[in-house]
Amino acid sequence: MKVLLIGATGATGSFVLKYLLANEQITEVVIFVRRSTGIVNDKLTEIITLFDELATHQSVMNADVAISCLGTTLKQAGSKKAQWLVDYEYQLKFAELCKLSNVSHFILLSSLGASAKSKIFYSQMKGALEEAMKALQFQRLDIVQPSLLIRPNSDRLGERWSEKLLKFLNGVGLLKTYQPIKVQDLGFLMHQMVFNKTAGVYVWTLKDLLKKLQK
Repeated sequence: MKVLLIGATGATGSFVLKYLLANEQITEVVIFVRRSTGIVNDKLTEIITLFDELATHQSVMNADVAISCLGTTLKQAGSKKAQWLVDYEYQLKFAELCKLSNVSHFILLSSLGASAKSKIFYSQMKGALEEAMKALQFQRLDIVQPSLLIRPNSDRLGERWSEKLLKFLNGVGLLKTYQPIKVQDLGFLMHQMVFNKTAGVYVWTLKDLLKKLQK
């Protein structure tokens, strides 16, 4: 099985890549990155490119499954326009190229609360992307909507405080909907999704993800 992946150097994407390469049923993984991961593996094809130049690599996009873990924060991007470019336009362009290359299965890392009608910019952006992905009509589309992600050794102060607060509230039975999830667990679950073959659109909520982890 051949899998395409963008966002392979991110917190979740790096674990998705790790599990894909370790899985014997995966024969080839093609990643599109701005900088090398430094990983040496016979199954890995690493294409270093700018994301606005993805169309020049369409010849290698004939795969069974494509996964997008691409994303940035408003702080990292510097503006809403720049964040929209990464979180919406680059991912949609990647999906369109995959569709043209007859990829039948697409897996999208989205977010809890994603809604094109949301008044919150981030949630509205994620919701708009989900709707655009659905319009492409992949044979199967998996949309993953986690809550707060727990990154190993995170240097984001706000993220660490949010994690502590949510764990406390979850511990007293509050805000279970926003229970944090470890990126290594999310990466494992997303890599498993490449083997899902039943046609349709599947939205994986936090509750769904946590239930799968318990199995």
